[in-house]
Amino acid sequence: MSDRPHIFRWDLDKTYLATEFDSLRDLVRTALQRPADKANVPGSAELLRALRGDSGGRAQVFFISGSPRQMRGVLSEKLALDGIHYDGFILKDNLGNLLRGRFRAIKEQIGYKLPALLDARSHAPLDAEETLFGDDAERDAFVYSLYADLLAERVQPAVLERVLDVAGVYPDQREAIYGALDRLEPCDPVRRVIIHLDRKSPPIRFEAYGRRVVPVYNYFQAALVLYEDGRLLPETIGRLGTALHAEHAFTLPMLLRSFQDVLRRGGISYEAARRLGAQALRAGIEREVVDLFAREAADRTVMPARERPQAVPDYPSLLERELQRHRIEKARRKKRRRWL
Repeated sequence: MSDRPHIFRWDLDKTYLATEFDSLRDLVRTALQRPADKANVPGSAELLRALRGDSGGRAQVFFISGSPRQMRGVLSEKLALDGIHYDGFILKDNLGNLLRGRFRAIKEQIGYKLPALLDARSHAPLDAEETLFGDDAERDAFVYSLYADLLAERVQPAVLERVLDVAGVYPDQREAIYGALDRLEPCDPVRRVIIHLDRKSPPIRFEAYGRRVVPVYNYFQAALVLYEDGRLLPETIGRLGTALHAEHAFTLPMLLRSFQDVLRRGGISYEAARRLGAQALRAGIEREVVDLFAREAADRTVMPARERPQAVPDYPSLLERELQRHRIEKARRKKRRRWL
């Protein structure tokens, strides 16, 4: 484990909470739910508690969500019920946007999340590293990657301006972005971006972002990636797998397939997987279970994923493709609802 402070920044909807917001009915139902009625993405609460517990007191947890500020009380109570202690909580001013006639800002995320992330970083310890959690329902991978590359000054001003134009970011949001960048010293703290595939997007869709971004189908896979990164202890992997099995109906074959998938996509190396197996025995995991997973870690008939370079994406072109894909998927969902 590193001695440096580490910040975990989490989205809420579809990343921590199993929220539906694809239709007006979904939005109303979500707004009326009581804290105890809100369901977690399986394993999210267990993983988040473990990240703080395994850090030896060096972790900070921040939430940044597109949920409206009026839901702060409900969401805070839900996190308290889950035993989640956090250091910061940013919600979207949707009512303010509505009253000002800024209807595009209610759904648009870049003009909201990017300045919020940059401002939050200006208050972070200088040597703090970061792991960011999001999902594939919006543009979290894009925003988080752009945030990381802006901090490290890998994005030219003209490229940023083009991105803001394509996204339709409002003038005051642009000022907030540039103001935060002026306050920040160049740094490169983002170590990992984990994207929960709530909509089961194909992982290849995220290859343009490089190895820093890892899409996962569940939080058992995320835990394996975080073990590779030195953020979790081996016994935590066993506890999370047990919790998913006992509380969320994950069978042992399901967990094994998840392990196979993230191993062969390079989310965890074969070397780290073998090391985890040896440590799992000492942590009290049953030998039969360890041997089952160890066979996969020793199977060299399937080559590990090729090493992906961490280059700076062509952000304007990437955003235009993301927006086009979003329009197509939205039209498909609308058509599907008409037949239900």
